[in-house]
Amino acid sequence: MIAVEVENRSGVEVESEAAAELARRLLAGEGIDDAEVGIAFVRPKESRELKRDHLGIDEATDVLSFPIDGREPLPPDVPRQLGDVVLCPAVVGDEWRRPLAHGLLHLLGYEHGPEMEQREEAYAA
Repeated sequence: MIAVEVENRSGVEVESEAAAELARRLLAGEGIDDAEVGIAFVRPKESRELKRDHLGIDEATDVLSFPIDGREPLPPDVPRQLGDVVLCPAVVGDEWRRPLAHGLLHLLGYEHGPEMEQREEAYAA
């Protein structure tokens, strides 16, 4: 089972259920059938602080990924914690699907490049 927890701290209305569904579809498409993932929608201030604290860049950003288990082998009966994706609606606007797909793919270990871009496009459609 893929468990998706969505938290909205952005102060604006977001499509929480659509975001959770995109995450489930992407993870299933990538062969992940049992995992937990978090999605947080945040304000620009929080996005900026997270990027500054974790990447050393002082600016608000569209999406950040905080991976935990990825695709690493786990002991039996240990739930897979993929990590969290943080999106800033003030930066992404209505075009949140591709940044969310981008962030989720980072949780699975993908790096920037043509393969990742193709997957983003396919899942965000």
